[in-house]
Amino acid sequence: MSDSDILEYIRNNFERFSKRQRLIASYVLEHCDDAAYMTAAALAEKVNVSESTVVRFVSELGFNGYQKFQRLLQEVTRNSLTGIQRMEIASRRISEESVVDDVLKSDIDKIEQALGNIDREQFEKAVEALINADNIYILGARSAGILVRFARLYFNLIFDNVKAIETNVSDDIFEHIIRVKEGDVVIGMSFPRYSKSTVKAMEFAQKRGATIIALTDSYASPLIKPATYTLVSGNGGTDSFADSLVAPLSVLNAVICALGMKKKDEISKTFETLEDIWEEYEVY
Repeated sequence: MSDSDILEYIRNNFERFSKRQRLIASYVLEHCDDAAYMTAAALAEKVNVSESTVVRFVSELGFNGYQKFQRLLQEVTRNSLTGIQRMEIASRRISEESVVDDVLKSDIDKIEQALGNIDREQFEKAVEALINADNIYILGARSAGILVRFARLYFNLIFDNVKAIETNVSDDIFEHIIRVKEGDVVIGMSFPRYSKSTVKAMEFAQKRGATIIALTDSYASPLIKPATYTLVSGNGGTDSFADSLVAPLSVLNAVICALGMKKKDEISKTFETLEDIWEEYEVY
């Protein structure tokens, strides 16, 4: 079941649920933003039913485990949460006394989720497309701009045809990709809340015949539609008002490593030249 269907399914099947299950269903429909980040025990306590009732309700919806249901609800709500709501949810999930442990453990979970999300065939095809690209455009705005800068640093060591673009203004981004064409590859990166300028630029490049690679958080992302290949990493729910880029950065690092293995000889020569330059100009 997709994230866009879950709430509609609950509404349409409301009457067939048991009395206690209706209490759960009503709360999920009316307070989805809160329910998405509650444990089964917390949700049970909130609606005054047993935890086993919550588990049976989720099972009846077709989920093999509460966590899968919870993650789907999080996909539903993630795009609509305000900064204030994100902070409120984070305050319930993270203790001030153990903030370092809680956040780092959460980031570990995000990487594990990314490991399960990545389609290996899509990954290999994306890497091959980059190897054969005439030109490579890297797009990202807002927090994804950090990933653009990271990618630019290492892509420039591998290729001589890289154009890295980070802007929040649609008009500006089109000026940078006006010459995109068939044979080029565009990497678009964005996470909730998504950048319209990035999505529009990817759609434009798609129409021009370029190969599009999307690095984003879920298959519900607007970046998926114009993409030729998708790298779905997740940026991991709501642990803070700040986006966690741990998982997408790790996926991007995997792409860079895969490219490096395929172009090992060229990169070795590049680093030999850089070592000479660094030594001559005393770069440490």
